[in-house]
Amino acid sequence: MTYQAPVEDVRFIFKELADLEGVLALPAHAELDGDTIDAVLHENARFVEEVIAPLNQQGDLQPASYEAGQVRTTPGFKEAFQEFGQGGWQGLQHDSEWGGQGLPRLLSAATSEALNAANVAFALCPMLTDGVIEALTMVGTPEQRQRYLPPMLEGRWTGTMNLTEPQAGSDLAMLTARALPQDDGSYRLHGEKIFITYGDHDMAENIIHLVLARTPDAPKGVKGISLFIVPKFLVNEDGSLGARNDVWCASLEHKLGIHGSPTAVLLYGSGKGDVGDGAVGYLVGEENRGLEYMFIMMNAARYAVGVQGVAVSERALQRAEAYAAERIQGQAVEGSPGPVSINRHPDVQRMLLTMRALTEGARATALCAAALTDKAAGHADSTERARCAAVYEYLVPVVKAFSTEAAVEVASLGVQVHGGMGYIEETGAAQYYRDARILSIYEGTTAIQANDFLGRKVLRDGGGVALAVAAQMRQTLAELGAAAAENTKDSKALALIQQRLEDAVTAYEEAVAHVLEHARQHVRGVFMGSVPLLMLTGLVHGGWQLARSALAVHRLEQAGEASGFHQRKLATALFHAAQLLPRARAYRDAVVAGDIAADYAATVFQ
Repeated sequence: MTYQAPVEDVRFIFKELADLEGVLALPAHAELDGDTIDAVLHENARFVEEVIAPLNQQGDLQPASYEAGQVRTTPGFKEAFQEFGQGGWQGLQHDSEWGGQGLPRLLSAATSEALNAANVAFALCPMLTDGVIEALTMVGTPEQRQRYLPPMLEGRWTGTMNLTEPQAGSDLAMLTARALPQDDGSYRLHGEKIFITYGDHDMAENIIHLVLARTPDAPKGVKGISLFIVPKFLVNEDGSLGARNDVWCASLEHKLGIHGSPTAVLLYGSGKGDVGDGAVGYLVGEENRGLEYMFIMMNAARYAVGVQGVAVSERALQRAEAYAAERIQGQAVEGSPGPVSINRHPDVQRMLLTMRALTEGARATALCAAALTDKAAGHADSTERARCAAVYEYLVPVVKAFSTEAAVEVASLGVQVHGGMGYIEETGAAQYYRDARILSIYEGTTAIQANDFLGRKVLRDGGGVALAVAAQMRQTLAELGAAAAENTKDSKALALIQQRLEDAVTAYEEAVAHVLEHARQHVRGVFMGSVPLLMLTGLVHGGWQLARSALAVHRLEQAGEASGFHQRKLATALFHAAQLLPRARAYRDAVVAGDIAADYAATVFQ
């Protein structure tokens, strides 16, 4: 079964939930219209369906290889990446001043999902390049932007970020890579970096590494980290490629999934190449502010990985739905003349609807967050810009963690729907499961996202943003109540959605109140509940957006404009409310019980 981009659902979310009209009203996008947005969505769908998706299984079966110091990507990847660059997809969301197209982040989030769903291993390369572009746009010098951004936006060069070292996983205070200043203002870097996605490959002319390292007199800990540009090939004044730098791929990792993506071990300063000992690097911004700058890239990457979670979920869902419609086995529980397709069986329907509800709830949350970035950057009112920026920052760990954890659940259910055939590689279901597993680990594990969410997004502002969002949810509850009272054919469904969403919002408010009250006197207990709090938040946000979808469908039905797609949307919203939102109370209870759980855990781990 081939992949089909979910254009209809994206267009629905754009119009009914994410306020595309408001985004297009921003001064930066005044020349755009809905027809242009539709045209980009459809061209993106054509490209990923025809060019990228057919390479997905190929990347899994014939991964990148390392031979004689050279990395070769999966056959077909190089040519597809050239088409990607020539199509302007790398520059879609970026500043037109440097060669990008400056289109809304809302649109680029949707096209990114489609690219990742088509082939998540392939899509990792442009995702990391986006992060480098973002970081240099914000903190690079004019000369650095002029030298490095246009070739990356054209898709001729790619980018990476280099944080992790063998002795320092997520604890960046333990980094030991060294950067020695030179008389000409450059630096020479020495050290080893691991888990570098697309750290070396044959798809682009050059690779621009952003590397964290310490200068000789840097203070200890994270306050002594600086950020450096280290190109694979040095760049001459005229923009042409010069000497081969002293950064080399030592090996590629052998992984559970995303086989098509080369994950490299990079050595800086092995004395090879054309520049002598030490990789030539250039400071970005000021010394000892590297982690601050890298967080620009990391924040972009964390949101992007959340979108990857939606993407892998969508791909697994499509595969499972197609198989369930084709597979004939067993009679219907109410009786049938003969065997039926397995999607007629209630529990298979439960699994498929769980997959769909998690996927569509996560997608709507992610796209609404993307619209907030557009407004935070371009709204005329400074107060509204600040509000949108704050809500977006609050949502980044939610999108990253919940969407990726959901992807593991969705992909696992996809294997289950296939039964024994799901355990057989040829069906493709197992690949999505394997690919999904890394998503909740890289770019900050779920626990790291939960700690960030609790510490920086809830406690720091006294729950201001979290409770303001809950107030918006309660406005939706009032609208659901009014719609249910209209006594239409969907009144019962709308009333159930209202009831279950209200229970979930209450559980969310109680969990937030608990951590605010207990953070000072029992910090370990509060952080014991950080992941349940984050999962609760993601679940409620997905349920909220699907409830808003149900209201939109209700309005369309009243106007006589509803279609079969809209009926499926309502059914998904109802299923999410009936079968998934009850999890909210369990998450809330886990948060509240964090204190005693932490106390007893301390007796185990002494």
